[in-house]
Amino acid sequence: MAKRVTGPEIEKLIQLLAKVPGLGPRSARRAALHLVKKKDQLLGPLADAMGEAHRKVRICSCCGNIDTVDPCSVCTDPQRDRSVIIVVEDVSDLWALERTGAMNTAYHVLGGVLSPLDGIGPDDLNIASLVDRVAEGTVRELIIAVNATVEGQTTAHYITDRLDGLEVKITRLAHGVPVGGELDYLDEGTLTAALKARTAF
Repeated sequence: MAKRVTGPEIEKLIQLLAKVPGLGPRSARRAALHLVKKKDQLLGPLADAMGEAHRKVRICSCCGNIDTVDPCSVCTDPQRDRSVIIVVEDVSDLWALERTGAMNTAYHVLGGVLSPLDGIGPDDLNIASLVDRVAEGTVRELIIAVNATVEGQTTAHYITDRLDGLEVKITRLAHGVPVGGELDYLDEGTLTAALKARTAF
């Protein structure tokens, strides 16, 4: 049995850091050691920032984004085209699309995808509120930007069925060869999707 070489406070810090996605036990130990060594420059300010985030972070009641205000900064931005809504699985997807700067639209965060095996049904996701937003009649296009997984596609089909009869154009992200991708390194599913979604040259 390995001997403990640090106090319980540092052990707790390591255990909590290890729960952060992308950090395993070894990376968490390195991160904790770095934070402790730079206590005044990093650990203190980080603790303050985390405490403030814990107090102020809210989930937007309109779109499901995470912000310190409700409605969030995206929903209250007067420059956005609110007639187009991009539907994403998670806040991280919203942030990724925003980084591209490709579109200046509204968003809707589902909070996951349908997964019967995991016990996640329609009532566990923000689907009803999406239907309500579209039913208001101001949305002309819904871009379904879920992951190209079985669960993602099932969720996309379910949303499409729920919106049947409403006057809205429903589109999805293109699937296929990524920019800079080499065909030899792509899987069969990606190549098949690329062939089916081919466009004029």
